[in-house]
Amino acid sequence: MAQNILTTLRKLNHYVAILIGVMLLICAAVILLDIVMRQLGASLGGTDEISGYVMAIATSWGMGYTLLELGHVRIDLLRGQTGARGRALFDLGSMLILSSTVTLIAVMSWPVLARSLANSSTANTPLETPLAWVQTPWFLGWVWFAVVSWLTFVAAVMLVRKGEFSQSEAAIGTFGEKEAVR
Repeated sequence: MAQNILTTLRKLNHYVAILIGVMLLICAAVILLDIVMRQLGASLGGTDEISGYVMAIATSWGMGYTLLELGHVRIDLLRGQTGARGRALFDLGSMLILSSTVTLIAVMSWPVLARSLANSSTANTPLETPLAWVQTPWFLGWVWFAVVSWLTFVAAVMLVRKGEFSQSEAAIGTFGEKEAVR
């Protein structure tokens, strides 16, 4: 069951990563078009604002993918000095703290979106972008990251309880210096 959860999350995050990549490519193309147009004396305008929005959305959605690819930075000074069971406990502790923190971020980002929806807020820029258009996918990205974090934590707990430490480490461990060099 734990492996099914992790496999499903990886598949879903694969599609999320592709969508984020397409969004970033489109954003880069628009910026490039704006640069060319500026050389010709015209401009699309607002590309800096739009790229900021795209980066915020890409970041919130990309965090879940990065988690499953073990791409988040961790300091593993003590972890590396323990056996498989000790590493599993450090990993579970890290996942618990990460999941709790991400959940807090998601919960605290809701009032930002709710206020924008209630006030029909727009950006204080020439584009006057409705903020809810940007904050909704941004908020949902944080919620997705929280869901991925908790489901990954639950799957890892299931693996550790069964004594499958190597599979748990593959799911929530960290790349040490030795593994990174290989």
